Amino acid sequence: MTENTGLEKLDVGALSPEQQEKLRQFKIKTRISNEKYLRAHPEVEVLLSEFLSLFFKRPVDICEFAA
Repeated sequence: MTENTGLEKLDVGALSPEQQEKLRQFKIKTRISNEKYLRAHPEVEVLLSEFLSLFFKRPVDICEFAA
């Protein structure tokens, strides 16, 4: 029985070494940018924390609850 994870096999040759390095640098810059934003806006963490803690109540209609 094959498990369907929705992921295809990795295509290691899809990106050239130069493209892989550019992608790696982009990911690093994005993470740094995200971290700076979240540190400058601590209210985001509070909002997400409160919102996610409410899911322990297991709302029947998640979309209505989220709205």
